[in-house]
Amino acid sequence: MSFMQRHLQSLDDFTKDELVGFIDRAILLKKESAAGVSHQQLAGKIVGLIFEKPSTRTRVSFESAMYGLGGQVIFLSGRDTQLARSEPLKDMARVMARYVDGIVVRTYGQEVVAELAEYSAVPVINALTDLHHPCQILSDIMTVVEKKDAIEDVKVAWIGDGNNMANSWIQAAGRIGFELILACPENYDPDPAILASAQKEAVKPIVVTRSPQEAVAEADVINTDVWASMGQEDEQQERLAIFKPLQINAELMAMAPADAIVLHCLPAHREEEITEEILESERCVAFDQAENKMHMHKAILEQLLKG
Repeated sequence: MSFMQRHLQSLDDFTKDELVGFIDRAILLKKESAAGVSHQQLAGKIVGLIFEKPSTRTRVSFESAMYGLGGQVIFLSGRDTQLARSEPLKDMARVMARYVDGIVVRTYGQEVVAELAEYSAVPVINALTDLHHPCQILSDIMTVVEKKDAIEDVKVAWIGDGNNMANSWIQAAGRIGFELILACPENYDPDPAILASAQKEAVKPIVVTRSPQEAVAEADVINTDVWASMGQEDEQQERLAIFKPLQINAELMAMAPADAIVLHCLPAHREEEITEEILESERCVAFDQAENKMHMHKAILEQLLKG
C-alpha cells in the first residue's frame, strides 16, 4: 500500500473542508464546461470501473467524467472480474493498481471496498455499496448548494428507507454541519452505528422520526429514493404496503414550505415513492441532480488521481 494514498470509501474519510472542496470544485468544473473550457487534467490516466451491481447513471456519469478530463476508462462488470471467480480481493487490488490509476467500485458489501482500498496502491472510490453511497450524496449536496446557497443553513428531510443513501446523508450532516430529519418506517431505520457517530459530531440535529409530515414541516429539501433497492426485489410487495404512507405527493408537499425542493437520485418508480405530478413539477430537481453526478465525479477523480 502506498503511503498516504487517499480512498473514498465513505464520507467519513474526508474533513468538512475537503467535502466542501469537492462541491465547490464540481460547481466550478460545471461552469467551465458550460463555457466551453476543455479539461485535460487527467490526460494519460486510466480508471478501472468494477461494477458488480449494474448501473446506467453511475456508469455513464463516471465514464463521461473521466473522458471529460482527458482520461480513459476500462469497464468491467462483476462477471468479467475475479470477483466472480473467488480470487482473493487483495490479489486483485494489487494487480489492478499496476494497470490503472484509480479503481471505481460498485458492489454489495462495504468490506469489498475496504479490502481493495487496503491493498491498492491507487485510489479506490466507492460508487455504491449496500452501506454507503458517498459520491451520490456529494452530487446531491452540490445540487442543494446551487438551488439554496449555504448548505449549513439548510434543513434536509429524508423520506423512506434507512438505506445506503440515508447513511451517507447522515455522515454528511454530521461532518458538514446541517440539520437532517429522517422519516423511516419502523424496522427500516438507518445504520445505528453510523447515526450515533454522526450525532456525536453534529452541530445541528440529526433525528429519526416515523412521521413524514413532521419531517417535511420545516424542510428546505425533501429527498427520497426507491423503496426496494437492488437485491431486495423479493421484498417489493411487502415494502409497498409498509412505505405507502411515505409517498412524496401533493398532499405531503402541501405541508412543506412553499420553496422546498424535491430530490430523487433516480431511477424513480412513479406512483410508488413519488408521484408523477411531483417528479415532473418545477419543485423537483432530480434531473439537475442527475447531471451533477458527472460534474461531482470529475471533481472526485481529479482530486484523488492527481493528488
